[in-house]
Amino acid sequence: MLIFRQLFDPQSSTYTYLLGDSSRGEAVIIDPVFEEVRRDAALLSELSFRLAYSLETHVHADHVTGASLLKERTGCGIALAKESGAEGPDRLLADGDIVAFGSRHLKVRATPGHTACSLTYVLDDESMAFTGDCLFVRGTGRTDFQHGDPHLLYRSVRDRIFTLPDACLLYPAHDYRGLTVTSVGEERRYNPRLGGEIGEDDFVGYMRNLNLPHPKKIDIAVPANLKCGRPPAERGVAQTPSWAPLRYTFAGIWEIDPNALEELLGRVQILDVREKEEFDGPLGHIEGAILLPLGELQARAGELDGERPTVALCRAGSRSARATAILEGCGFKEVANLAGGMLRWRAEGHPVIGGSS
Repeated sequence: MLIFRQLFDPQSSTYTYLLGDSSRGEAVIIDPVFEEVRRDAALLSELSFRLAYSLETHVHADHVTGASLLKERTGCGIALAKESGAEGPDRLLADGDIVAFGSRHLKVRATPGHTACSLTYVLDDESMAFTGDCLFVRGTGRTDFQHGDPHLLYRSVRDRIFTLPDACLLYPAHDYRGLTVTSVGEERRYNPRLGGEIGEDDFVGYMRNLNLPHPKKIDIAVPANLKCGRPPAERGVAQTPSWAPLRYTFAGIWEIDPNALEELLGRVQILDVREKEEFDGPLGHIEGAILLPLGELQARAGELDGERPTVALCRAGSRSARATAILEGCGFKEVANLAGGMLRWRAEGHPVIGGSS
């Protein structure tokens, strides 16, 4: 029996896919995210799967892959396109290759255009395919960096994806509108960029006039992904804490999401490292938070309880990330950063003291 799970990372809007053969207890994972490896490993354990491969649809520019961390935790192989030029994969894939998991397999189709190394993975019975950033739900990936080429992308979609059966379900690597799946028949008919009777020149003209900003994490993500997401040696990977559901970022920082922090209120020490006018300002503050501006933290860290787990926060999460490093340098063992800071806390509707409506 095929087990299929679609997982989501809200920070990068990335979909990760798990496919497993329950009769053989073997699985593959497609496009894992560094910060979500703890989640993915837990799911594999709960489903009693051995992970055969961590697969990449391409070298991502908007997040760091979890491939190396998954290999460290599970012993899986890492596989991606031979055109990627990446260091450290266990297998380099080419068009027509087969990636087996149990009695099932994925067939590799080279679909360059978004990047030169983009792949689409097609399930053995052609009931589903994983298109990476090549084809989205009613859209396509961009073609303006990493040797992208709109001519190649048009031909890849038309010749390598649209030739699959109409009923074949297509699963993209990202979606920014909450859409999860489409089909070959739908995209061939309704995709506004290259469906219907839209010609190659039409598509190329469209893509060359998108004028999109570069992904925010491109300078971090691409070099890291060319090493399969392996953290720099001096940074290493910390042991997973047990005091809260935390995520470890490629920057070497443990983060906690607002929902998780709200459940821990009263049980953790909350350190607000903004200035006093911000603490009392429009964003308000979390009840019970200790105000200790970042510039004073090194000298005044002794005023905090070093035995209690501590969550640091600021306006957006940058200053408090630095605060976690300072606290760790002062001997604090259980420290995390509030992801997104007070901006995200307020935006998600969590309780505040003061602030403006």
